[in-house]
Amino acid sequence: MADLLWDDVRCFFDPDVMGSLPDMRVPGTSVEDWQEVLDLVAVKRWKCRYCEGETVLPVPRAASVLSRSADAECPNLRVWPTADVLAIFRFFAEDEIDFDVDLRELQGQERLDVFCDLLREIGRRLGKPVLMDPEGGYGRPVLGFDVAADRVVLLAEPLARCARRADADR
Repeated sequence: MADLLWDDVRCFFDPDVMGSLPDMRVPGTSVEDWQEVLDLVAVKRWKCRYCEGETVLPVPRAASVLSRSADAECPNLRVWPTADVLAIFRFFAEDEIDFDVDLRELQGQERLDVFCDLLREIGRRLGKPVLMDPEGGYGRPVLGFDVAADRVVLLAEPLARCARRADADR
């Protein structure tokens, strides 16, 4: 059974309401947690590409990436859990895993299930919540992986505006 149903959460995936790039995060992490994510990508054999600026490089160890100088360009790891869904991990700091997804790629139940699978895989691997905040709305998660429930859950009620829009679409 799906963690979330599209009709219940579609407003949280509307780029006009949420912004197209919500803030995805795992708070309270360490270098070891970052390494766990890199290991997960390898174990799952998800297609990925690591870049520093415009230079594509082999995926390094997390400790190496996170110990770069403060003036170095922030590297990113692009991960495709499926061919048509992309998550971009940004190595800003060791104490929070930060990544982006494009809501325009996450429309409909099938894509929502891929997204929930990604959050569940990361959350289970780390034993930590994986949260989605609206773009620019850091600290106000609307949904995320709940460790105790072992699934992705709603953390906010759908906005009234979204509910009216969903009713109009039916």
